[in-house]
Amino acid sequence: MNKYIVATIKKWNVRQFYASRPKKNWYLITDPKKLIFKYVKSIQPRYIFFPHWSKKVNKKITSNFECVCFHETKVPYGRGGSPIQNLIIRNHKKTVISAIKMIDKLDAGPIYFQYSLSLHGNAQQVYERASKIIFNMIKIIIKKKPKPLAQKGKVIKFKRRTMKQNIIPKNIKNLNKLFNHIRMLDAQSYPSAFIKYGKLKIDFTKAKIKKKSLEANVNIKLISKKK
Repeated sequence: MNKYIVATIKKWNVRQFYASRPKKNWYLITDPKKLIFKYVKSIQPRYIFFPHWSKKVNKKITSNFECVCFHETKVPYGRGGSPIQNLIIRNHKKTVISAIKMIDKLDAGPIYFQYSLSLHGNAQQVYERASKIIFNMIKIIIKKKPKPLAQKGKVIKFKRRTMKQNIIPKNIKNLNKLFNHIRMLDAQSYPSAFIKYGKLKIDFTKAKIKKKSLEANVNIKLISKKK
């Protein structure tokens, strides 16, 4: 019987793993330090699936086992980091999840297939929606064993966003842009959109547009002194 590994660092994917997987022959890795060739070889998985993985996978693993990552853009458009945030800040309303065979080059491998994904709601809602879709895609790959096809089109790369970019720009004059900035960062384990006011850091979450105003939850903290 075939064995499978799911490697992910996000809690919503862990929950979906336990909700979706059969009882036997499935292995979960949540610590990048445990994704080593010796351990993987001991399992001999048919596929290794990566619903959300921020570390580069050892070439020895991708060369010897069929590794599948999931990227929330229609690659080759949007290769690279922070795909959801980069899409929302560009005012995209929907995207696709691409199931990609991992190679040594980031997000550049051939595509098994793609599935549509709405970008409605805050980042947490998008991630949880994507997680359900991804685990359904995993089932399809296992059942149908599709042959991945080379990517076609112009390569557009996204850069992983930095903490500094989470600061709400002073020149935002459009409520929709402000709404997108807050909601695209509103997820578990992600730093929120914020502004600095003197010695205070003001975080914004749960943004809603109501007619001609925007409402959001606010959390105010004193900026700690660097040691």
